[in-house]
Amino acid sequence: MSAEIERFSQDVHDILVADPGPAGRERVRSRLEEALRDAAFKAASFDGGASQRRVLYHDPQLGFLILAHVFLEARRTAPHDHGPSWAIYGQAEGETLMDEWEVVEKASEDRAGKVRLTRSYPLVPGKAHVYNEGVFHSPRRNGPAKLIRIEGQSTEGLERAVYEPI
Repeated sequence: MSAEIERFSQDVHDILVADPGPAGRERVRSRLEEALRDAAFKAASFDGGASQRRVLYHDPQLGFLILAHVFLEARRTAPHDHGPSWAIYGQAEGETLMDEWEVVEKASEDRAGKVRLTRSYPLVPGKAHVYNEGVFHSPRRNGPAKLIRIEGQSTEGLERAVYEPI
């Protein structure tokens, strides 16, 4: 692990030990924006090539992960939350258009839930945004993009209910 990623990981750990709640996550978001302005941090984060999902760090005590994502083409993700976790998205290169949604009708085992669009905004290089537990969002990219995502716990393999826009 590079010195830049190690230093950033330690900073995130220290912030979340002091305050694991929303205020601490806002401090992590601010620290991520600072890191995204550092050319050495970005180079170290994306030196693994064009991996769509690469774990840079997994904190053994708190369980949070720092991931690097490289998207080579346009992509749209369905509205979702991160289950019991929170996430922070930070844009390194390109642009991600973020949509936020409110749940109108909860999903069940036999039918999709319904969501209504409440807000849309771009994430541009150097900017980051916190999505606390239960906040439905959907990223879309019109071209190549790189981002850093921090999640409170691993969401890999998380079963998610299907939600459709109304």
